[in-house]
Amino acid sequence: MREVKINCFYKHFKGMIVKVLLIAKDSEDLSEKVVYSHDNEIWVRDKNEFLSLVDKKKYPNIKQKYRFEEVKGDNDI
Repeated sequence: MREVKINCFYKHFKGMIVKVLLIAKDSEDLSEKVVYSHDNEIWVRDKNEFLSLVDKKKYPNIKQKYRFEEVKGDNDI
């Protein structure tokens, strides 16, 4: 099972690089949210969506398997 790592960098399938800051819980339903930064802004997304597969019907030419994939070295950028 995939997990989100805090303080790690991830590549969005459209090419942007983000840094995960923390995992938060929604006070209404206790669902987990990924809080990340990109271009000096703070963003939040459902953890399940962050870890989801790319919609190949909507984006057939995208090579990346997941919406966000961990950047492990310079070759991933």
